[in-house]
Amino acid sequence: MKLVIAVVQDKDSHRLSSALVKANFRATKLSSTGGFLKAGNTTFLIGVEDSRVDEVLQIIKDNGKARKQLVSPVSPLGGNAESYVPFPVEVQVGGATVFVLPIEQFQQF
Repeated sequence: MKLVIAVVQDKDSHRLSSALVKANFRATKLSSTGGFLKAGNTTFLIGVEDSRVDEVLQIIKDNGKARKQLVSPVSPLGGNAESYVPFPVEVQVGGATVFVLPIEQFQQF
């Protein structure tokens, strides 16, 4: 058994949740915040049999889309102002960050 931890953008969470339910996967959703953009994310905890790991990874890949977004940088307070860029920059956001961990034991009460 494996624990799949998937972090996706909030924009993708409903679509991913629906796809997981449709494929008969149970998941726990947690609200989380990204460290770089300080934007809302959703973290899914999914317990899955070893034989279905590739299936759940494909569902995550299909429903966590990367996109480009303009981000206004935060001005440095007390930092190095020489490296500060005063105009919005385009960055890639979205997609999914996924961890697959072995599970020693799983109980459901």
